[in-house]
Amino acid sequence: MMNNILTFPIISTFMFAGVLVGIILFAFWIWMIVDCAKRKFKNNVEKIVWLIVVVLLGWVGALVYFIVVRTLNPRGIAK
Repeated sequence: MMNNILTFPIISTFMFAGVLVGIILFAFWIWMIVDCAKRKFKNNVEKIVWLIVVVLLGWVGALVYFIVVRTLNPRGIAK
């Protein structure tokens, strides 16, 4: 019985951390969708492809978009 009482704070801490990380990843994903929709690309096909990548791959696609497009082209002007 004592073991269950001691593990409750540990489990609740990990659950809280997991929920917090999930909320942060969701917010990042939404931010990258909005950024992709507003960003100027060379053409509309490139924009649509990036939107599909970000939406379908979730936070992983958002991370790829962030690294490839946003970091290399911070002003949002097509090269």
